[in-house]
Amino acid sequence: MASNFSIKHQPGFTAIAATCFVVLYLPIIVLVIYAFNAASSTSEWGEFSLKWFQSAWQNTQVIDATLRSFQIGAIAAALATIFATMAALATTRTPPYPGLTFKYAAINQPLMVPEIVTGVALLIFFSRIKIFTGYSGLGYLIAAHTAFCIPFAYLPIRARLENMDLTLERAAADLYATPWKTFRRITLPLLWPGILAGLMLAFVISLDDVVITEFVKSGGQDTLPTYMLGQIRRGITPEINAISTAFLLLSVAIVTLFFFVSRKRD
Repeated sequence: MASNFSIKHQPGFTAIAATCFVVLYLPIIVLVIYAFNAASSTSEWGEFSLKWFQSAWQNTQVIDATLRSFQIGAIAAALATIFATMAALATTRTPPYPGLTFKYAAINQPLMVPEIVTGVALLIFFSRIKIFTGYSGLGYLIAAHTAFCIPFAYLPIRARLENMDLTLERAAADLYATPWKTFRRITLPLLWPGILAGLMLAFVISLDDVVITEFVKSGGQDTLPTYMLGQIRRGITPEINAISTAFLLLSVAIVTLFFFVSRKRD
């Protein structure tokens, strides 16, 4: 008699999963270990030291690039979250109508199009504006990051809206509350976890972006990822390992916070 097939047991799946985890995380672990290497070469181990973190902390180029990354990320994430919230309300608080699917596709377009295509398109578009206006400040990077981050902020906000019970909003309308008052007193407090999750996700995406930044930035506008990319072209140093480790810890902290904020509350 043939044995029953169990979908919970797939032969070889554990080995494949373990291999994928090793290939993915082993290089990161090695990078973190060598960030504490006192030797100047990444090919040999000296002793445990924090001097490369101190060196990065005293590097004015690293500090400038880091502050610029945080500035662009914070502004772009805030703007993207505002636009994503309005888009989520417009696409979930109305009955289905012709063209709604097209709006979903338009909002999520940066997720579907290769990032390099978006970067080239933004380069061509902004280069014309730079020639016409003569302005070459950070506004272009902020605008590009905002547009790219909108769908990342939109997804958790829309998911939160779709899972929200409309009973309280309908009750407020029955009690003659205005749409704005209903939104401010009912919808916004219930939606706040989704907004925070979208804000943090957009900030991480902006902070980590390399491709679009490389195409849009002007001279002297390096963010931390593009600065690191430029340094790697000259050779990997322990200082780059230290910067990468600090960047990794920051990203993990933000993503962990995003996980706890976006968890469904009982």
